[in-house]
Amino acid sequence: MGLERRGFVRLSIDEVVWRRLGGRDAGLVLETEAFDQLKEVVRREQRRELVELMRAGRDVVVDYSFWSRAARDDYKALIEAHGCRWELIHLKGDRTVLEGRLAVRNAEEGANSVTVDAELFDRYLSGFEEPDGEGEQVVLQSPA
Repeated sequence: MGLERRGFVRLSIDEVVWRRLGGRDAGLVLETEAFDQLKEVVRREQRRELVELMRAGRDVVVDYSFWSRAARDDYKALIEAHGCRWELIHLKGDRTVLEGRLAVRNAEEGANSVTVDAELFDRYLSGFEEPDGEGEQVVLQSPA
């Protein structure tokens, strides 16, 4: 990421969960509930880490999906409470763009390429609360 090269610390739940599970090659598959619990543990840890980084004056990228406005508002309030400035970057793509990128991602391995099937994709897409009037910067995405 360009921001990491500029000195930003990147917090990613997916990458930490991936490491803790030993990667796809480990053959470990968790039930949905156990996987969600692990993600929540990591989210809480990274939230504390975010506070520590802000107190230290570091620049941070919180690389999460932020599916709901409530989650976005929660993090904005946390950041502002520590006297810091937030930016919300909305990487926006239509269904065709997202499906194309997902097909490429599903063929790869790594923390940022966890397979998402059609059913899960539809659930994510229908549950996504698109930022609107939240101070977001919209970056239109083109096909992969």
